[in-house]
Amino acid sequence: MPASPVAFCPPAVAPARPVVVASPAPVALGASAFLPVAARRWFVLAVGSLVVAGCLSISVVIGRIPGVARFIDDPLFFKRCLVVHVDLALVVWFYAFIAGLNALVAGQRRAFAGTAGFVIAVSGVVAMMAGALMRGAQPVLANYVPVIDHPLFLAGLGGFFVGTLVCLIESLGAVPRAFPGAPAGECATGLQASAVAFVLAGATWLATRACLPDGLDPWTKFEFSAWGAGHVLQVANAAAMVAVWLWLLARATGRPVLGPRGALIAFGALVAPHLVMPLLTARGALDTLYHTGATQLMRWGIFPVVSVMLVLGVRHLRRHGLAAGEPLARLARAGFLASAALTALGFILGACIRGSTTLVPAHYHASLGGVTVAFMTAAYLVCAGAARSGLAASTITSARRQLGVFGVGQTVFALGFGLGGLYGLGRKTYAGEQHVRRVGEYVGLGVMGVGGLVATVAGVWFLWLVLREMRAWWSPRAAASVYPNPNSS
Repeated sequence: MPASPVAFCPPAVAPARPVVVASPAPVALGASAFLPVAARRWFVLAVGSLVVAGCLSISVVIGRIPGVARFIDDPLFFKRCLVVHVDLALVVWFYAFIAGLNALVAGQRRAFAGTAGFVIAVSGVVAMMAGALMRGAQPVLANYVPVIDHPLFLAGLGGFFVGTLVCLIESLGAVPRAFPGAPAGECATGLQASAVAFVLAGATWLATRACLPDGLDPWTKFEFSAWGAGHVLQVANAAAMVAVWLWLLARATGRPVLGPRGALIAFGALVAPHLVMPLLTARGALDTLYHTGATQLMRWGIFPVVSVMLVLGVRHLRRHGLAAGEPLARLARAGFLASAALTALGFILGACIRGSTTLVPAHYHASLGGVTVAFMTAAYLVCAGAARSGLAASTITSARRQLGVFGVGQTVFALGFGLGGLYGLGRKTYAGEQHVRRVGEYVGLGVMGVGGLVATVAGVWFLWLVLREMRAWWSPRAAASVYPNPNSS
């Protein structure tokens, strides 16, 4: 059994399913006793956004495959799908999940601000979906946060960010605590650093909007307003991913990686340089100081710290091996290795970028794929901690295979994009807009299509496994079997 604070308490009753993760103490009853209501809500929102985004991803992949895309001559169809897919899969999924993890380490809090923030965020997501269907809505494929230029969609996107911001600020006011199945210690430090980065991104956006002149075309307005804030959001993603790495490594080996002081130094080094981001707008949001400064901050502010943590994580696994008798140890190790491999691939592809080609999406699909794999693994651990009888051995085995398939699919997907980019294939073109002339471009897009479909299948597999476990969070009948009353025997 791990000696770290992320370990589960030993079981008090006989498990109802074979080979399980130990459960919390039996004194509390019901799903809410094992998983705070605030955390459950955010996790459901995060996973729910992936359900819709997964359906849209098929359309996005088809829009790139040669021989199929030419039959659909309306590129706006794919662009609308792309905008909603990206905003759900890389905005709502990421930051709702980060909010859920922060609510988990903050414990059971019923503050009005947290509840109001969640309601605002959910209302924002609904408004985004409705706004995408409005007549005359034009997609704007800005970097980091693409939008649909319609008041309802923009209000919904803003509502989601405001609601998430309120909840993260509310969680920062809590003292991180050990919780059955919850990340704590060094992991909690990383999650709070991610919350701080999210707040900093909001401040950067406000500073940028205040410095933008009137009368700009939609693309320039949305591109520059999200440029600096989007870079800081990547810091929030990286901090949360590394925090989950520490949780997975401790779960796999039974030993902490850094300790509280080391975690404070590492995450401080990751977030502190970006505190100057709002100040880069001092000469205007269209000035090169803002645009180039944000790029250089992300390039040199994220890569060194994450690379060091990646090396330390691999070294930690080699030195300590797997925790004996811990059924989730292999799952945690698989999740860390898949996430670390995709992150390393993202760094390599990013170093190859020389222009606006598909090497750019190759880079960020690999990098953000690393974040997604880490969060998928954390979702399994959350489900294991929430279930009184733990996860069945078959579920743990399926989860480990799902992570491997997703990692392979996302790797092939990114490599296909990268190959097309090496031949000069332009990014953000779909259907009739796409001009594929060379064999290398055809091969790259074909590889990308195969990898994207494999990753999509693995994503659906993840949703099936997680949603099956999450039923017990809300179903009284399921909760009665998964969370038995210890006083009933």
